[in-house]
Amino acid sequence: MIAALRVDERLIHGQISMSWSKALKLQGIVVANDKAASDDMQKMMLKMAAPSDIKTIISSVDNAIKLLNDERSHNMRLLVITTTVKDALTIANNVNEKPEQVNIGNAGKMDAKGDEVTLTKEVRLSPEEIEYLKRLVAEYPDTYFQGTPNMEKHLGKDLLKKLEK
Repeated sequence: MIAALRVDERLIHGQISMSWSKALKLQGIVVANDKAASDDMQKMMLKMAAPSDIKTIISSVDNAIKLLNDERSHNMRLLVITTTVKDALTIANNVNEKPEQVNIGNAGKMDAKGDEVTLTKEVRLSPEEIEYLKRLVAEYPDTYFQGTPNMEKHLGKDLLKKLEK
């Protein structure tokens, strides 16, 4: 079962290992990122950053979808992490079992191109990513922005409304 689908450009880091893994009672983490999946050093570092008692898989977006559609994955509480809203939407649209929740954590700061719009302190999205966010929120109205489980939640639909003003 996909306990949460999260957009976080940092992938696995302290907040994932220490906060989200406990709050979501995770048994597994699936990093769905084409770049990380093709970089052995990054895969090793991500697995080292993950809690040792949680199974961690780093794969391409397409392979993550195949994995998530395998019935064996339905018996585990999984966190699926992508770096972009586009990849999160691709996964959400192509998995048989829908995520319990969709969370936007940290995005748009590491590869900033200059045209990003600030939605929260942790999230800046390009106009293209905002369009993907609109589609994600349309399909998952409870999509929320939250860095850690103890931070304030902001609903995506509310942040999008503020952009339209």
